[in-house]
Amino acid sequence: MDNLHLRATCAALAGAAVLFAVIFIPAWTLDYWQGWAFFLMLMASTSLVTIYMALYDKPLLESRLRMGPGVEKTAVQKTITSVGGVVFFGAFIIMVFDHRFGWSPAVPTFLSILGDVLGALGMLIYFLVVKENHFAAATVDVVEGQTVVSTGPYVMVRHPMYAGAILVLFGAPLALGSWWGFLLTPITIGGFAWRLLDEKKYLCEHLPGYAEYARAVCFRLVPHIW
Repeated sequence: MDNLHLRATCAALAGAAVLFAVIFIPAWTLDYWQGWAFFLMLMASTSLVTIYMALYDKPLLESRLRMGPGVEKTAVQKTITSVGGVVFFGAFIIMVFDHRFGWSPAVPTFLSILGDVLGALGMLIYFLVVKENHFAAATVDVVEGQTVVSTGPYVMVRHPMYAGAILVLFGAPLALGSWWGFLLTPITIGGFAWRLLDEKKYLCEHLPGYAEYARAVCFRLVPHIW
């Protein structure tokens, strides 16, 4: 196993361990089918995308492994990433505590399954993005030789990866059996909006042709809405 594959494997195992801890430690039980269904859906889909990149796009996998506030290029993106991480984990802990202690009415089984379907759909969009865009790094940056991608999901919206992530975050409260989980959804969406608006400024300044693309594809996240 080469160094890249080893690092990708370690990152995947670390991510799985963190997600497992965030779901099952607050639940304080393994008898939580909603938690298992969401955990397995997310781990299976992320693993498949990672395997695809390892086989067909190693430079993209390399760039996806570089993430977090420390590698962002601007102070704004460092702040967004730092705050976003706290909100992300806080939201999951609230969802699991809600399910454990019954703070809100029970979520019907069919809605929990729907939440998993939304999450899987969001991850499918993630796959379509990395398949189409060889420059879909985890940070806001422009590298040598980068070009504007305007095909595939980028025909409909300028930030399809964020759109997919929002689907996962909308599905998570339902999947984990928590109505209270939606309390932080507006904050999360606001964080995505802040990030992509700042990203647009950066790309217009540093990526030739992006300003023209932004004028041609006017919708950011949701076709015909915003």
